[in-house]
Amino acid sequence: MFSQPSTTLELETLPHPVPLSNHNHNPDPDSSPAQEPPIPLPTPTLPPTDGGAPAWTLLLSAFIFEALLWGLPLSFGIFASYYSTLPTLSASPYISTIGTCATGLTYVLAPLIIPLQKRYPTHRRTMIFLGWPLCLASLVAGSFATSLGALVGTQGVGYGLGFTVAYYPVLGFVNEFWVRRRGFAYGVLCSASGVSGAVMPFCVDALLRRFGYAVTLRVIAAALFVLTGPLLFVIKGRGDGRGMATQGIGAEASRTDWTFLRKGRFWMYSVSNFAMGLGYFFPGIYLPSYAVANGLGDVRGAVLLALMSVTQVLGQMSFGYLSDGKVSLDTLALVSTTVAGVAVYACWGLAHSFSVMIVFSLLYGFFGAGYTALWGRMGMAVSTEPTGAFAAFGFLNFGKGIGNILAGPVGGVLLEEIVDVRSYGTERFGRIVLFTGACMVISGATVALGFLRRV
Repeated sequence: MFSQPSTTLELETLPHPVPLSNHNHNPDPDSSPAQEPPIPLPTPTLPPTDGGAPAWTLLLSAFIFEALLWGLPLSFGIFASYYSTLPTLSASPYISTIGTCATGLTYVLAPLIIPLQKRYPTHRRTMIFLGWPLCLASLVAGSFATSLGALVGTQGVGYGLGFTVAYYPVLGFVNEFWVRRRGFAYGVLCSASGVSGAVMPFCVDALLRRFGYAVTLRVIAAALFVLTGPLLFVIKGRGDGRGMATQGIGAEASRTDWTFLRKGRFWMYSVSNFAMGLGYFFPGIYLPSYAVANGLGDVRGAVLLALMSVTQVLGQMSFGYLSDGKVSLDTLALVSTTVAGVAVYACWGLAHSFSVMIVFSLLYGFFGAGYTALWGRMGMAVSTEPTGAFAAFGFLNFGKGIGNILAGPVGGVLLEEIVDVRSYGTERFGRIVLFTGACMVISGATVALGFLRRV
């Protein structure tokens, strides 16, 4: 096909025959063209755990998120004291149901929400963007409510549902970033509401006394929008669900290890936790009303809640820190429940002066609140698999939530009509004091019996 050139060429014998086509049946391997090594694809790197700027940024954002959104229902005692003065609500002994629904649903729905956000880790931020506006909308809707049932449905159920959907994905992000120091991280998170509780009762009380509950709920909704809205763009996981998977609780590990359900230690913690949850919230709900019944006024009632919140911060951070291998988990649980029970019987029931109520608020806040900071380590104590530990954590939430929701109607039954400042618990609250102390004692005794069985 090509013409030959006229120049004569001297040809050298090639040392090896060159294959004319790639169909040669006996190709010489030395004559094949050199293969270039494949270019390695970049491996995505995840931020470090238990430290570093991303981990601390997330923990701080989650702290603020919980402090504001969870601190509000924990300050419900101020609302309860105010609602009891309204002609349309004062006759009902079940006002506390509003607050217990808001807090209790967050615990009860944990076994449903935790597996859901574990199964679909890439949708966790979507859940936050759905739950957060539901919280705000529920407060606005509650501002138009004129009956107890409407307030229960909005400020109670609606707000609790919204917070539940938004909060557990945030907690999942924290689990990704904090593994070895998870007890510390949980202690920080648990103390968040205590920090806000040092300020929020005074703000709520001032707003209620000046504007009434309708305007107060709208102002709070607007404030939460401004203060927590920007956090939604900062709160992120270690990488679109991949970080969750590396810890064994993401889409690649969707099967949960349920073997912890066969362990006696898990059920011991569950019974203890249920008893604690059944009695724990009564002081936060009724202490402001108790102060008013003893002639101390609304402002001092808010002071008592604020002091309790401050010591909650110290207690939860201390118990969370000590649970990271410093002190036995069962010892911490026993100390928490025992001291809280003694404080209820010896201080709250006998308190008729402001100074004694302060002592009770400090003791109960520090030791009673420390129990919740142990949940993370309790889950890890009954399951070495991250999926099982997180599921156990969800069940502990559920147990406390059932107790929390029951506390509303139980409190309505226990509350007396008579007020006698010379009687134990000021008569009206006497049975509530006895019941709260009994719950603490049962919770601690369960841990003690479980420990003795293992010895």
